[in-house]
Amino acid sequence: MLHDHPLRSSINITTNNMLWKILSNTNKHSSRQSTTTATYMTTHDKHLPSPSPPPPPPPQIELVIDSTILKPDDHDGILIVIKGLVFPVLTRCHAGYFRITLSLCCQALLWKTLKDPPENAHAYRRMLGVFPSTAFLLLWSLSLLILASLSILYILRCALFSDMVKSEYLNHIGVNYLFAPSISWLLLLQSAPFFTPKTIYYLLLWWVFVVPIFVLDVKIYGQWFTKGKRILSTVANPASQLSVVGNFVGARAAAQMGWKESAMVMFALGMIHYLVVFVTLYQRMSENNCLPAMLRPVMFLFIAAPSMASLAWDSISGTFDFSSKMLFYLSLFLFLSLITRPNLFKKSMKKFNVVWWAYSYPLTVLALASTEYAQETKSSIAHLLMLLLSLLSVMVSIVLMVYTALNTNILLPPDDLYGPSVATMGPITISSVSSTVSSNSCLESSTS
Repeated sequence: MLHDHPLRSSINITTNNMLWKILSNTNKHSSRQSTTTATYMTTHDKHLPSPSPPPPPPPQIELVIDSTILKPDDHDGILIVIKGLVFPVLTRCHAGYFRITLSLCCQALLWKTLKDPPENAHAYRRMLGVFPSTAFLLLWSLSLLILASLSILYILRCALFSDMVKSEYLNHIGVNYLFAPSISWLLLLQSAPFFTPKTIYYLLLWWVFVVPIFVLDVKIYGQWFTKGKRILSTVANPASQLSVVGNFVGARAAAQMGWKESAMVMFALGMIHYLVVFVTLYQRMSENNCLPAMLRPVMFLFIAAPSMASLAWDSISGTFDFSSKMLFYLSLFLFLSLITRPNLFKKSMKKFNVVWWAYSYPLTVLALASTEYAQETKSSIAHLLMLLLSLLSVMVSIVLMVYTALNTNILLPPDDLYGPSVATMGPITISSVSSTVSSNSCLESSTS
């Protein structure tokens, strides 16, 4: 048979041997190449520096956004936060805070009067004329800024919290401070360095600020002799003199414009009611006339009313005559009566309160009246008195500004004399705002 042929068997054996040798040589070459590569890599790695350990991972800052405060799809979240920050301020910013602007605006009027001494002025008056114009402009600008800010806040309070404003109106002390914004603006208008009383702007602004005073006069003076529970003998207190001060300030501004009849109308209303209030307070016919210990600095308004009346009559008559002098002497007597009784104000001075500003405004009005008195009498004693009262007024105002700046954290206390609902509120903090916002968000989610 063919496969048993000896030559074919020899060829098959030879072919198998050749294939085996080729495969063996290929395996040996691959093994030698791998060994050479491994040896090269090992030798090469010996000359390389050892790898440094990997740097530690950077610290991670985890930002957690509470879904109950702000949600990506909740457009009212920021509005809720703003409400939580602004509403507590509005609920506590009552009209009593305009004591600050009363003092600052009147102080600006004093500085304007002192920085421009008349011709042939006394040496003491020229000494007070060293007040730089820049300082007066800064004080006037600061007064304008604070008064505008408080006015905006109070307008928002009237719009959003009308019940609290109504509670101020029904309070026998708080109702009198509703005159304070208009009085402050009239004082700032009289001390304005940019336009004189003869300009149209002065006239328009006078009407804007006097109309609220006249409306309150009709409302409050009418209650004093028509309503049984709100007659003067029941509700009269030292703060009641602010209502008559507003008439005197408006009368002085009208007289400076040359409107003598309008000035006489406002002066007559103020003077008649001042006499009635003064006699009622002297008689102390009701326990409601007594002020809380914290509000006793308001008693310095006994000085402000006759002092402002003397300045108003000086502007109407054109001279500091006997009537103005009589009112000025009454102011001096009341001033001496108060400063000789420091124990009366001891309790109110234990802790800072915005009521402290009640000291500054009456002292400044008294200093203004003393400048007109000294200019009329031209005596050294009168000018020395003017110098002492002016320096005392400036010093008290500066001290109050410093104390207020250092105690801004308690400038809006949780207890409000005019709003019993505010007394239950805690201090304004970010945590309280967050809790309020969270509760509002939960309420909205539950209702939806």
